[in-house]
Amino acid sequence: MTTAKALIDLRSDTVTLPCKGMRKAMHEAALGDDVYGEDPTVRKLEETLAAMTGKEAGLFLPTGTQSNLCALMAHCERGDEYVAGQMAHLYRYEGGGAAVLGGIQPQPIENSADGSLELSLVADVIKPLDFHFARTRLLCLENTMQGRVLPLCYLQALKPFAQTHGLQLHLDGARIFNAAIACGTSLPELTHMFDSVSICLSKGLGAPAGSVLVGHSSVIATARRWRKVLGGGMRQSGVLAAAGLYALRHNVDRLAEDHARARRLGDGLRALGLTVEPLQTNMVYANCSEFDLSRLSERLLARGVMINPASRLRLVTHLGIDDEAVEKVLLAFQGSI
Repeated sequence: MTTAKALIDLRSDTVTLPCKGMRKAMHEAALGDDVYGEDPTVRKLEETLAAMTGKEAGLFLPTGTQSNLCALMAHCERGDEYVAGQMAHLYRYEGGGAAVLGGIQPQPIENSADGSLELSLVADVIKPLDFHFARTRLLCLENTMQGRVLPLCYLQALKPFAQTHGLQLHLDGARIFNAAIACGTSLPELTHMFDSVSICLSKGLGAPAGSVLVGHSSVIATARRWRKVLGGGMRQSGVLAAAGLYALRHNVDRLAEDHARARRLGDGLRALGLTVEPLQTNMVYANCSEFDLSRLSERLLARGVMINPASRLRLVTHLGIDDEAVEKVLLAFQGSI
């Protein structure tokens, strides 16, 4: 059996481990009680990401799921509604928290091929101002969306649309740095139209935990209350915030390396006869519907490669995957399919 240490893990970019430099920063972090607002490292992280995105304020939370939920609850009251994509993480993969805990109704619609939501379809599902209906208050987007970068021209159309229809805008920007690197633009150009943005630190950036919600001061103040209600008020959480600051200093520009390795992996899988979707960032999607997925997973694992078996197979590059690992993965697939 292959040891865990030798495994090349392509399941997600959440599987990374803190490097020595990050661990040192965590060990040396200045600390205080963040529930009292007294942790200087947390404050620095919140202020840093707010400044980087051009927002007024930030809020450090343990997870991206809680960050999105606090944003939804800050924008919406019980009985309100948010619009999101059928494949949006905050709708599909976060346990229905907005409905269960916030009393907020989701209105999902199909994502377009580029990950966006067709604005004419959004307009069609906005409820009339009538007490028979939930009040449509919020439009939620995701960038990147399954590795795809939302087009800039689409983003530029969002604010006028939202203003016309009386909507607030929230972005699940878990991998927003991947989007910025992929299209060679600044964070504010991708975020200025949104009233709140959730940014994850524990994916491609390599921190062990944590997300920061940024946005208007009033939204963040309300989200801070919901963070406490939802059990996310941490004490000396500067230990984790220090990892986030280290990640922002050292692990943003190197995301381009993940993207390049994903392209190499995708090209190599195509050469082996697999159908691979066009890719922009660090996610490779390959059609494996013709294979026995359990057997494929077992064969790859025996060759030192770990996947989440699926007909639409997702392979994610990250800071734990180097050039040599990519070539080993291609050899493993060659011997397994």
